[in-house]
Amino acid sequence: MTTLSAGILLFLIMDPLGNIPLFLALLKDVPPQRRRKVMIRELLIALAVLVAFLLGGQYILKVLQLRQESVSIAGGIVLFLIGIRMVFPPVEGGVFGKPGEGEPFIVPMAIPGVAGPSAMAALLLLTNSQPGRTAEWGIALFLAWLATAIILLSSTFLFRWLGESVLTAMERLMGMLLIALSVQMFLSGLSAYLHIAT
Repeated sequence: MTTLSAGILLFLIMDPLGNIPLFLALLKDVPPQRRRKVMIRELLIALAVLVAFLLGGQYILKVLQLRQESVSIAGGIVLFLIGIRMVFPPVEGGVFGKPGEGEPFIVPMAIPGVAGPSAMAALLLLTNSQPGRTAEWGIALFLAWLATAIILLSSTFLFRWLGESVLTAMERLMGMLLIALSVQMFLSGLSAYLHIAT
C-alpha cells in the first residue's frame, strides 16, 4: 500500500462528511464563540490518540499476541460494519447514534467520531504489515486528519451550501467505498491465513 492509498483509506474511515451532522448536533447548545475551540480541541485529541496507536501498534499486537492476519480480518469486519451504518444509518440519525447534551468532551466527537475503532485497526494493520514505513504512515495519517479537520471546521458552511440530502448521499457513497475496502481487507487476511496466492 502506498502512502497516498493509506491516506485515502484513513480519510474514508474518518468520514468527515458523515460526521458533519453529528458535530453540528453536538455543538448546537454550545455558545457560538466556543464551537470552533471545542472542535479544534476534539480534533487534536483524536490526532493524539491515532498517533499513539500508530507508534504503539506493534507493541500492542505483541502484548496481545495477535497475528497480522487476525488484525486484517478483524479490521475488515469493523470497516464493513461502519460502512453498513454509513449506507443504512440508524433511525435516530448519525453513524454513532443519538448525540448527548452539553459541551462534548472526547466522546463522541474525538472518539469514535474521528478516531474510531476502524481507524485504530487500520493503523495497527499498517504498522504490523510494514513496520519499516512508520514515517510514511505518519504522513498519511496527518494528511487524512488535516483534510478531515478542514472539512469539519467548515461544517456550518458546507451544511448550508450542500444541504443535508447531498451530504447524506456523499456519506453513503463513502460507505459503499468502505464496504468494498473492508471486503478486500478481509479477503487479504483470509488468504494470508490460508496461504492462498492472490
